[in-house]
Amino acid sequence: MTETLFNKRLRVHVKCKDCEERLTDDTDPYFLYNLAISEEDFQSLKVQQGLLVDFASFPQKFIDLLNQCISEEDRDHPKFLLQLSSPSSPVLDHSPANLNVVETNAFKHLTHLSLKLLHGTDLELKKYLAVCLSTVKEEKQQLEKRLTKTEDDLSRQLSYAQQTLSEKSRELDKLRSEWTSQTSALSSSHSQDLTAEREKALETQTRLQQQNEQLRRELEGAHTKSTQQLQSRLGELEASNRDLTEKRYKSESIIRDLKTKLVGLEEESQRAKQQILSLRRENSTLDTECHERERQVNQLQTRLAVLEQEIKDKDQLVLRTKEVLEATQQQKNSVEGNAESKQLQIGKLEATVKCLSEELIKANGIIKKLQGELKGLAGKIKMKNTVTVSQEKVLQETQERLHTAQRDLQDTQQQLKHREEEVSKLKEQLEASIQKLDESREVLKTNENVIMWLNKQLNENQLSRKPEVIGTFETPSALSASAGQRMGSASHIMGYPITSTGNSKLSSLPQIFFLAETSREPAGLESKYFEKREDSIPLRGLLSGIQLNKAVPRPPPAKPGLQSLPSAYFPG
Repeated sequence: MTETLFNKRLRVHVKCKDCEERLTDDTDPYFLYNLAISEEDFQSLKVQQGLLVDFASFPQKFIDLLNQCISEEDRDHPKFLLQLSSPSSPVLDHSPANLNVVETNAFKHLTHLSLKLLHGTDLELKKYLAVCLSTVKEEKQQLEKRLTKTEDDLSRQLSYAQQTLSEKSRELDKLRSEWTSQTSALSSSHSQDLTAEREKALETQTRLQQQNEQLRRELEGAHTKSTQQLQSRLGELEASNRDLTEKRYKSESIIRDLKTKLVGLEEESQRAKQQILSLRRENSTLDTECHERERQVNQLQTRLAVLEQEIKDKDQLVLRTKEVLEATQQQKNSVEGNAESKQLQIGKLEATVKCLSEELIKANGIIKKLQGELKGLAGKIKMKNTVTVSQEKVLQETQERLHTAQRDLQDTQQQLKHREEEVSKLKEQLEASIQKLDESREVLKTNENVIMWLNKQLNENQLSRKPEVIGTFETPSALSASAGQRMGSASHIMGYPITSTGNSKLSSLPQIFFLAETSREPAGLESKYFEKREDSIPLRGLLSGIQLNKAVPRPPPAKPGLQSLPSAYFPG
């Protein structure tokens, strides 16, 4: 029984002869390539491609390469990729194909591993499709089970929701009946409360006028004092701003000078680097020439030694020839016929010795010349090295000056940044002070308008002497239904939106709510004076905290959707 070590989806680039490169497609069920490697096949593959792993560790190393390809799939220029190539066929039919693990870089495409795959036979394809079909069926059964379970859960939730709805409907009917009874009781007591509230309003008006006059005097004094403080502060800020502006201009000029010096130093550094590179190239060329001359000298010395050995051999031959000549002269009378041939041999030997002597003299001259050139080259190399060392010292000093200028530039920029932050903070403080001054003026104006409007309303009510419904007195238990019923006709309660409170809990104390129709506005006073302000000053004696709680029912939780499982028709 085989064990599955790797089963993932990979992106494979298909490359055929005379066609564009493309990716593999899972929609082709007949696309199947197999490869079985035995230990003997692996040894051949190892020798052919120069692998450094053994047969036991080869699967894990191959899996590591595939994981590298997966990690690089989403990049624009992946470093590792898989290629399925068929160099002999324009399309991938039933011909063999090569699966290559390729590492790409800026220089070349390096193939780490190349495996030859064979197209699956009909029997292998049927087995593979059968396995895929069984996997799909198992997933289908699991999905059906999950669907059945989900339907049961939703049915139970639906029945529970219907039951809860019926209970809430009964509670709503009960609340409506209670609200009707409470409304009738409140209508009877409303007229008495209205008369008492009118008397309280007159007393409140008188007290408010006195408080407003005192508040106006206090605000005028505080306004005058704050205006003087702000003007003095503004003068100080303007002087500080001018100083900071001058410092900024000076810093900018210093930065420009430093930038100019920096550019000059960089150009000098670049020129010095180029000179050092050219000197190094010349030095390497001279080293090459020196090595070549040394090699020639060694060859000539070897040839000289050979020639000297040949001369020694010739001298020995000449000595032996002389001995033979002496013996021949002694036997001259007997071997007179051979004398001429011996004389010719002696002449040839003497000519050979003379030629060898001349070649030896020439070789010595060449050796002396090469030795002189070698000494000259050594002097040039020494001089080049001295120039290179001096250039490197100059370059190091230039780089140190460049680093010093960069540090000065950074310090100057940091100081300029701190100055700009201080200027911005001072500007924000000035704007906040001006804004507070405007808000104080607006509050004073608003209080005056409210008092004028209250006076006008009280005068109109006293002149008309007719009962007019200007508000409703409600208890917290009837507030929810009353507010919900009036949403169609009334839009605001003292500038606040009227909304249904649902089951929100209100205070047990009674509260006064003044209703204004959407199509009617109080005469002589704009609606903006009823808007709520965070920094407004509450008027003493008025009922503050007039508000409605809004409780929005929470929506039911969203039903979790069924997540689609990845297809196992073609396992990766």
